[in-house]
Amino acid sequence: MRIALEAAQAAAAAGETPVGAVVADPATGEVVAVGANAPIGACDPTAHAEIAALRGAARKIGNYRLTGLTLVVTLEPCAMCAGAISHARIGRLVFAAEDPKGGAVIHGPRVFDQPTCHWRPEVVRGPLAEESAALLRQFFRERRAKP
Repeated sequence: MRIALEAAQAAAAAGETPVGAVVADPATGEVVAVGANAPIGACDPTAHAEIAALRGAARKIGNYRLTGLTLVVTLEPCAMCAGAISHARIGRLVFAAEDPKGGAVIHGPRVFDQPTCHWRPEVVRGPLAEESAALLRQFFRERRAKP
């Protein structure tokens, strides 16, 4: 989660919403890929941290199925990212801060709970939640303060 938080801080420094994600192999402890939010800079509404990390991991291992890998992210994934997590067959999702407005794992549509969801990762929530939430609060506080 610390690596994901570093990616989130890099996103914030680039003017993006501070969300970071890491795909790791729990069998080896290897960090397979890291992603940071970049929809503004990339002019791409799909350039969420989770998507970037999933794409990087798929390229690195040479397979779009990421079975057995863990995705660690600083914020509860949205519906788009939850769908991608399911399609990638991620084995475990670990997220820090909850997102009552935009989250889709334990809030909103609860994508993994839908009968049409074909793959459900193990979900762990909460590690470094306060640190991640504080980073998001600070980012938006500063944005609102700018003229």
